[in-house]
Amino acid sequence: MRKRIAVVLFNLGGPDSLEAVQPFLFNLFFDPAIINLPLPFRWLLAKFISKRRAPIAQEIYKHLGGKSPILDLTTKQSDYLQLALINEGDVKCFISMRYWHPMTSQTVKDVKSFNPDEIILLPLYPQFSTATTGSSLKEWYEVAKAMNLNTNTKALCCYYTNTGWINAQVELISKKMREVKKQKQLRILFSAHGLPKKIIDAGDPYQDQIEQTAKAVIHKLNYKSIDWAVCYQSKVGKLEWIGPSLDMEINRAAMDGVGILIVPIAFVSEHSETLVELDIEYQEIAQKLGVLEYHRVPAVGTNKNFISGLANLVKELRKKHVEICLSPEIDTHVCSKQHTKCPLKSSMIN
Repeated sequence: MRKRIAVVLFNLGGPDSLEAVQPFLFNLFFDPAIINLPLPFRWLLAKFISKRRAPIAQEIYKHLGGKSPILDLTTKQSDYLQLALINEGDVKCFISMRYWHPMTSQTVKDVKSFNPDEIILLPLYPQFSTATTGSSLKEWYEVAKAMNLNTNTKALCCYYTNTGWINAQVELISKKMREVKKQKQLRILFSAHGLPKKIIDAGDPYQDQIEQTAKAVIHKLNYKSIDWAVCYQSKVGKLEWIGPSLDMEINRAAMDGVGILIVPIAFVSEHSETLVELDIEYQEIAQKLGVLEYHRVPAVGTNKNFISGLANLVKELRKKHVEICLSPEIDTHVCSKQHTKCPLKSSMIN
C-alpha cells in the first residue's frame, strides 16, 4: 500500500489585496522572532509600525496589481514538486505562509484531514534564520501539538549549497551573462534580504550561509576571473543591519566604472523585494549614480534544477531517523560555535 506523504512548503506570504497590507504587516511585526518584546509592548509596537508603514507598502503593491504574487508562484512550485515526487507514494504538497493566508493553523487542519503517514516540512528558505525558517517551524510544531497532529514529522533545516539550488542559480546567471554584451565590465552582486546585526550577533547562522551559497555559485560558474560581492537589501528602521548594503555596492560599482548583475541569492520566487525593490527602486539609484549597466537575474521559481533539488531533499529526508536535519551536501558541516541559534544546537524548534 502506497504511503500517504504530506509535504509542507513554508514561505513568508504576502497580502492578497491592498486592504490586507496592514494586517499582514501587523502579523509580521507581532512575531517575537522579528520583534522580541514582551506583551503588551510587542502588540502595541506592531500596531504602530504596521499602521505607519501600510501606506508605503500599499504603493509598492500597486506596482504588482494590488497584491503579492508569492502565493500564486509558490502554488506553481508546489504543483511541480508534487509531480516530481509522484513515485514516492501518495504525495500531496501543502503551503503554509507565516504572515498571511494560507496560514499555519489552516494548513495544519488541511494536513490532518489528508491523514498522512508521514509529514515532511520543507522551508522555501535555503539559508536558515530564526526570523524565517525558525519562526515557521516553531509555529508549526506549536499549532500541530495544539491540534493533536501527531504524525511522524521530519523537517529540513537548510540547503544553502544543495546541488539543485546551486545549479539553478548557475543556469540563470549564465543565461543572463550570455544575453549581456559587455560581460567583462559586469560585477555580480549577490543580494539577500538583510537582518538587524543584533540577530546575527545573537547566534543566527544566516549571514554565514548566504556567503557559503555565493561561494558555491561562483565555484560552479568556473569563470577564469569574476568580479563579485555579497550584499543585503530591504533595510527598515534605525537599527544597525548587516552589510554591506546593496546601496553601498551600487555606489561602489559607479565609482569603479563597472556594470552590475543582481542575483537574488536568498529568494526562491519573485515578490515585492525583487519586482519592486530590485527592478524599480535600486535600478533608479543605479541610474542616478551613473552605473554603466544594470541587470537582474530572475529568482529560481520552477527552474527544473531547483525543483529536482527539492524533490531529492524530500527523498533524502524520508530516509533520516532524526526530526530535523541538514541537506545531504552539508551533513558534515557544523555551524560555528558562535551560531548558537542553529536548530541542531538549540531547542527552539520543539
